[in-house]
Amino acid sequence: MPRSARTGVVSPGLARAVMVGVAVVGISADQATKQWAIAALAPADPVPLLGRFLQLYLIRNPGAAFSLGEGFTIVFTLLAAVVLAGLLLFALPRVRHWVWALAFGLVTAGVAGNLIDRVGRPPAPFHGHVVDFLMLPHWPVFNIADSMLTSAAVLVVALSFLGSRGPGGRPYQKDDESASLDEEAKA
Repeated sequence: MPRSARTGVVSPGLARAVMVGVAVVGISADQATKQWAIAALAPADPVPLLGRFLQLYLIRNPGAAFSLGEGFTIVFTLLAAVVLAGLLLFALPRVRHWVWALAFGLVTAGVAGNLIDRVGRPPAPFHGHVVDFLMLPHWPVFNIADSMLTSAAVLVVALSFLGSRGPGGRPYQKDDESASLDEEAKA
């Protein structure tokens, strides 16, 4: 098996293509489903999709995740813009591992999808409310962008537990103390 197949390290161009491709598809899916929800759903009128397990329920969220921070829409807008810029300026040029590229693409799509709402939706530019329309029992209403952010977080945690190489394709460096603890454990 080639080294790259075992390690997940791919060419820089392929890693960037994965990240950008996932981001473009994710943003498109998020915005298309939000447009559909606005056109097809009445606010506060749940539509069962999978019984009571999954319902469609249109709301406009002025805050962040789980409708927290309702009075700080402009702060979340600016924070999302900074995160998006960081992903494009720092992660995109450096990613070399295809799974990290997938995770960064999901984060990019999730942040950008909700940022588009905050910048361009009512009530005002840069104060827009995010369109949420998916409802599970005992869980806040969410959208496709939120799902991508959650999926990316789970992926990053899994990569960390599995001892994956870093986003740049290099193994994580252990400090002297953890390396000596590993040696003691082997003895």
